[in-house]
Amino acid sequence: MTTWFITGISRGLGLSLAKAALAEGDTVVGTVRGPAPTLQESAGTLHLLTVDLADGAAAEASVEAAFAAVGTIDVIVNNAGYGLLGAAETATPEEVERLYAVDVFAPFRIIKAALPHLRRQGHGHILNITSVAGRAPTLGSAFYSSAKAALEGFSAALAAEVAPLGIKVTAVAPGAFRTDFLSDHSIRKSSAADAAYAETIGRSTAAFDAAAGRQAGDPDRAAEAILALVKAENPPIHLLLGSDALRRTRVKLDQVQDEMAAWEETTLSTDFPDL
Repeated sequence: MTTWFITGISRGLGLSLAKAALAEGDTVVGTVRGPAPTLQESAGTLHLLTVDLADGAAAEASVEAAFAAVGTIDVIVNNAGYGLLGAAETATPEEVERLYAVDVFAPFRIIKAALPHLRRQGHGHILNITSVAGRAPTLGSAFYSSAKAALEGFSAALAAEVAPLGIKVTAVAPGAFRTDFLSDHSIRKSSAADAAYAETIGRSTAAFDAAAGRQAGDPDRAAEAILALVKAENPPIHLLLGSDALRRTRVKLDQVQDEMAAWEETTLSTDFPDL
């Protein structure tokens, strides 16, 4: 059986993953910020921790509490997070600071607190739930995309750093899943943008609103994919979830290749001439 530490299991992908792991007979230590979710423990065992992950010290303390409760943790899932949509110009410093506190610095602190335990165990798998927005940003998500890109880059570098210690790292980048991510009690939106952004931010905001409840991704199927991932002998460092995530990333990669080719001469012109 597998022992999990999953942040943010009150709803969305975190809830689906906790349910799937418990159904397998696994042990789950899950964090919530408010009321506990309705979860049938099924064959597994559930431990709940109430944590506000915007509080860095509390995030670290939750890791220590989790290891104290169950001893060994096989999989750590940094799932908790939320989005901030709107024009970059209108986002306040306070909005951006809180976004980064939850989406970036909480995972950093959780991982730093967990690594000594994982090293002593000689094994472990860290899953950072990022977003396709961190790989292929869209209009109206500048700060959210930047937060997820930070976690993507951190995951890739960390994977190389801890592989010799028997620890695996995967950045899981979902596309749009039919959770409450876009609902009013989950998503955050910065103030209305200037009319100059009507054809860009305005249209993207309307598209996000229209997509709520119609997303193609099934969170329960995503949970099953993650269960399979942690059982794989050679799991990927990067995993996309959802057809839209695959499509967006392929388009982005093509754009990067085309731009690199168009500017290759300039790129190569910056070396010392004798090299």
